[in-house]
Amino acid sequence: MGVQGLTTFVEGNRHFFQDVKFRDSRLVIDGCSLYFRLYFNHGLDQQHGGDYDAFASLLTQFLSALASCNIQPYVVLDGGIDPSDKKFPTLRQRLQSKIKEADSLSHGRNGSVLPILTRDVFIQVLIQRGVPLFQCPAEADREIACLAHQWNCPVLTNDRGYLPFRFFQWANLNGKASQRYISVRRYTTNGLCRLYGGMNRELLPLCAVLTGNDYGTPKDAETLLGLLDTSALARGGGRGKGVPSRIEGILLWLSSFSNPAEALEEVSQLMQEEGRGGGGRGKRGQRGGLSSQLWAAMQEYHITQSSLAHWFSGGKVLPGVQISGLPECLSPAAAQGLLAPLVVDVVVMHRVLLIPQVENSKLASSHFSARAIRQAMYGILLQRGEDVQAQDIRVQENFRGRGGRGRGGGQVRGGRGQSVTLPTQQGIGVAAGASTVQAQGSSAPIYVEEYDRLDLNLKKNQVEAHLLRNPLRLDTLGQAPVAVRLGVLHEVLGVKESALSSVPLHLKLAVAVTGFWLREATPTPSQPLLQALVLGMVYGELSWNNQPGVTS
Repeated sequence: MGVQGLTTFVEGNRHFFQDVKFRDSRLVIDGCSLYFRLYFNHGLDQQHGGDYDAFASLLTQFLSALASCNIQPYVVLDGGIDPSDKKFPTLRQRLQSKIKEADSLSHGRNGSVLPILTRDVFIQVLIQRGVPLFQCPAEADREIACLAHQWNCPVLTNDRGYLPFRFFQWANLNGKASQRYISVRRYTTNGLCRLYGGMNRELLPLCAVLTGNDYGTPKDAETLLGLLDTSALARGGGRGKGVPSRIEGILLWLSSFSNPAEALEEVSQLMQEEGRGGGGRGKRGQRGGLSSQLWAAMQEYHITQSSLAHWFSGGKVLPGVQISGLPECLSPAAAQGLLAPLVVDVVVMHRVLLIPQVENSKLASSHFSARAIRQAMYGILLQRGEDVQAQDIRVQENFRGRGGRGRGGGQVRGGRGQSVTLPTQQGIGVAAGASTVQAQGSSAPIYVEEYDRLDLNLKKNQVEAHLLRNPLRLDTLGQAPVAVRLGVLHEVLGVKESALSSVPLHLKLAVAVTGFWLREATPTPSQPLLQALVLGMVYGELSWNNQPGVTS
């Protein structure tokens, strides 16, 4: 987890680093940091939907540079939202910030918003190149640190670890062909501790907690920090550099203790004295309570045996804890990055954070157009076998349009909370019969909490999960016949199989999705925009067919 101000503090102090000629080594890579860094640091498009081809090429060059130096990468990715919800306020703040940045970019101003498919392209390239990959059930920080510690190898990351991206010169290889290396600067916690009088490294987690991480700081810590600022200044005087930063002030204070227990004892004493001076607030429960909170928060940084080492060594057993609610048959797909974190969030949290995009903020969020697809997906993910049998699935035909939008077809609200999908234009009609997923033994529908943009604000919406006419059970999804799965896909996209009969097999999905987009997008796509999309498909076909060795 990120520690406030740590990157700036560390990278701003040259003496924390050692210049290294890096080669012939394993390298644990913080995958999320890598794709963010590669995309944003190379001027790739953010305003027009993303330049995925250029990104894929850049990532391939990066991996080739590692290979030429005999560096074996192991990529670890964040997964779903932390089930403890400790980080949720931070995630909401980030989403709100990204909405504002996306709007800024839409007006030609500054901002950083990752195009929505960047992560998918990243995983696709890694799989094609045979790079070992693991997607954690939730945040990856702890797994990354434990794996690197067990293997005694560095971590490449943006905000933690040993080889900061800023000093990882992969684009400028050095040495002869057989001895290629990458110039890097290696940071170690031992180097940091030496600078502060040989400080016990076991005190560093307390520094991280007091400084503030993505989970925030424990209750009453702000009062303590005010006291520590005074204490650190009195003891260290800023090491001859004037007033120290907060993180340096905390390090100066901690350097006077031999272990965490001594530091926490002084925390108790400081808080007791503060309470006496403030009208008796600092009773034993308060001072002991804060020490306990700090100790509990420090355990987030405790390094243990890695659960990923066996996985990356070719083991078949999945590391970590089984994702609650996700069938065992789907766990390998989640671990390999083949299931999006959104899937895990729906199953575990019944919550989805929709990624902001660069678009006209005065119009509805572009995610709104795909709501019917998400509702069907929520139904597949959240239904259970007993619930499927208990559903009262009724088809109601109603040609009054969807909520008065008058767009030639779509969903309308039926009786008992049901949604009915209606035929639409040009023969690409929607099969009727979607209904709300209901909990076993109850008439109440199941909802997923979606967070999406409304104008320039982050808004929470309760979205119903829908059960399809021919529902699939999640635990036997892979065993369902291909025809059944295709039928579900056609139903969700609102296309009749007969309407696709003349379309080449490899273009059926593209055509079906285009039809869905034409019906659902708001405002309705213009004819020139549709023509441009079709022209792109035709050009892609011609380019593919003209490649050497390709047969029609």
